[in-house]
Amino acid sequence: MLYRKIEKTGDNLSILGFGCMRLAGGQAAIDEDRATRQIRFAIDRGVNYIDTAFPYHLGTSEPFLGRALTDGYREKIKLATKLPPWITNSQQDMDNILAQQLERLRTGAIDYYLLHALDAGIWAKLEGLGVLDFLDKAKAAGFIVNSGFSFHGELETFKEIIDSYDWDVCQIQYNFLDDKVQAGTEGLEYAASAGLGIIIMEPLRGGGLTGRIPAEVQAIWDKAEVRRSPAEWALRWVWNRPEVSVVLSGMNEESQVEENLRIADEGYPGSLTEKELELVGRVEKTYRSLMKVGCTGCRYCMPCPQGVDIPSCFDVYNIKHVFAAQDAQLIYTVRNGALAGEPSYASLCTECGTCEDLCPQGLDIPALLKDVAAEFDKGLI
Repeated sequence: MLYRKIEKTGDNLSILGFGCMRLAGGQAAIDEDRATRQIRFAIDRGVNYIDTAFPYHLGTSEPFLGRALTDGYREKIKLATKLPPWITNSQQDMDNILAQQLERLRTGAIDYYLLHALDAGIWAKLEGLGVLDFLDKAKAAGFIVNSGFSFHGELETFKEIIDSYDWDVCQIQYNFLDDKVQAGTEGLEYAASAGLGIIIMEPLRGGGLTGRIPAEVQAIWDKAEVRRSPAEWALRWVWNRPEVSVVLSGMNEESQVEENLRIADEGYPGSLTEKELELVGRVEKTYRSLMKVGCTGCRYCMPCPQGVDIPSCFDVYNIKHVFAAQDAQLIYTVRNGALAGEPSYASLCTECGTCEDLCPQGLDIPALLKDVAAEFDKGLI
C-alpha cells in the first residue's frame, strides 16, 4: 500500500480508501458478515481511511461500521463521516446529529468530519445556521479531529467555500469523464494550492467505467502497450495526479477489494506516460459519444414520491445506447415494469422536481425520464 501525507493534519493516509455507500448486500440490507470481512481484509492490507455518511444504506452504514470496526480495527484507521444538511436546521440539530453519529460509530471522535454534498444552496443554508462555529466548538471539545466538506456544485461555489474557512480536506467527484464537471481539475488544483488534502469519490463513476465495456472502448484499451483492466486504468488516471490524497472505492466484491489493493501498490503520481494519458483521453471521448445520461447511480434522488426507480431507469437507458444491448427492453421490464412487483417505470414521473434538488450531477431528471419512457414504456402502462 502506498500512502500520501495530508500536510495540514500530518496523517499519512492510504491512497485507497474504503467507501461505505455500496457495501455487500445492497442498499436495503447490508450483508454484515461479508462486508465486515471485506473491510477488515482491506485494513489488514494497509487501507487506513474509511468513509461513510449518515444516509448511506438508508441510515444503516454508520451503525454497521460501529460493529465492523471492533476488535481493535477502529484504532487502525482514520474514520470519516458527514453532517447531513437535509435534516439540519439549527446548531442544536448539528450537535444532536454529531452525538448520534458518535454513538452509532462507537467512537469518541470523528477523525475527518465533512459537511455533506455542498452546493451553493446547501452551503448558504449551513453557513447561515453557523456551521463554521459548530465545527470550531466540536473540534475544541474533541468530538471532531479534522474538518472538511464533500462537494457537488459549481466551480465558483467550490472556490468560495475553500476560501471561507481553514479546512483540512475536501472531497470531490473526479474521474477521467468528470475532469471538467463540478470542481473538476481546476478545483482540484485550487484546493491543493490552499493546502487541503483531497479525497476523491466516484473514481469509477459508480462502477460505470468497469462493468460492461462498450466494444468501441474495449478496442482502444486493447491497443495499450501495457494491458490493464478498465478499473486499473481509471484508478491509475486519478492517482497520477500528485494533488490527490485518497481515492475512495465502493467495494462490495472480494475480487474488487483484491484488485484495487493490487492496483494501489503501483498508484504513484506521474507514473502514466503521455502516450497512456492520450489513450485514456480517446476512451473519454468515445464514452461521451455513446452515453445518454450522466448518472452515477448514487441514489441521492431516491426514494421517488411516485415510486420511479430513477437510477435503474437511467442505467438501462445507458445500457441500451452505450452497449447496444438487444435485451435492454427485457431488462427494463424485469427491473422497472410489472415483473418487478411494484412498477417503477419512468412514466410514473409527475415532474414534482424533488429529485432535481437532490441530484449531485445537476441532471434534468424529469426531462430525461420522459426520454426513457419514450424508449421503453410503450405497452407497460
